[in-house]
Amino acid sequence: MTANACSVSLRGVRRSYDGAPAVEDMNLEAPEGKVLALLGPSGSGKSTILRLIAGLEPVDGGEVRFGEEIVSARGRTLAPEARRVGFVFQDYSLFPHLTAAANVAFGLDRLSRAEREREASRWLDTVGLGRRAASYPHELSGGEQQRVALARALAPRPRAILLDEPFSGLDPVLRAELLEVTMGAIAEARPTAVFVTHVAEEALQVADRLAVLKAGRLLQEASPREAYDHPNSADVAAALGPVNLYNGSVRGGVLDTPFGSLAADLPDGSPAQAVVRLEALSLRPGAAARVRDRRPHGASDLLRIEAGGHIWRAFAPPRTALSQSVDVTFDPAGVFVFPL
Repeated sequence: MTANACSVSLRGVRRSYDGAPAVEDMNLEAPEGKVLALLGPSGSGKSTILRLIAGLEPVDGGEVRFGEEIVSARGRTLAPEARRVGFVFQDYSLFPHLTAAANVAFGLDRLSRAEREREASRWLDTVGLGRRAASYPHELSGGEQQRVALARALAPRPRAILLDEPFSGLDPVLRAELLEVTMGAIAEARPTAVFVTHVAEEALQVADRLAVLKAGRLLQEASPREAYDHPNSADVAAALGPVNLYNGSVRGGVLDTPFGSLAADLPDGSPAQAVVRLEALSLRPGAAARVRDRRPHGASDLLRIEAGGHIWRAFAPPRTALSQSVDVTFDPAGVFVFPL
């Protein structure tokens, strides 16, 4: 662990714009030297939280702490430059008149010129761009610019690094490549990291801790595996991957759906919502549901099945024979029933 790293925590943080809450009663912690991923749609408060951590905006209430140091509270905001935080933006924000090497060296003004050049070169090598050190931003691809931005943020050895949808707008192949580069570089520098994304797969891959947000509120904070296997609401389950939904009433500890019965630990007569992950459905020849269509979906086929006027989706092994009517069984690990 570097001496720089520290935990980053929000305690009861509030922030509003023109009277409209953007973040409400937010309690979060990014453990020292670990990655906290913030997952949620636009308007969930993710980027606002980053700006509050960075000191780019004040809090209206609550505290932001770096370790035990209070860096933001109502009426008090430690300046961004005093927080020693690296920030990687969606739009890279490189200095257009500086080369890649000069961009990375920009924050190393406390070092001698030779040391700045050496550190910039090392970090460009770390992100796989040593050969482009003399190139200007307009000469670099979007992915290359993002690598320079990452190297620039990590070079000063910040206490924390904040990444705001760093791969937004990049194609899936490049996203996967940059994700690997980014996490490798963060693992080398070992700051505390807060990673904002609206892509569930990214959040699950990068996070040591995962926070799911909606409309400025925290829905659940847990390890990625805990959040995926034990979501505390339908919103959390749906945020982490595609699901099928069905609303009904519990009878005798069971919620009956057109595709089969699901165990429900709720009182009789309770209105409830079934949330079923696509991989939790297993199909075999039968008569319970009709296969509407089937299409390739990477390592699996994606099927739409219909029963009782409802359409659900399911994954199936590719190129396996299935008739036009099927029976459905459920893996309990991917089935959740929540009260309505």
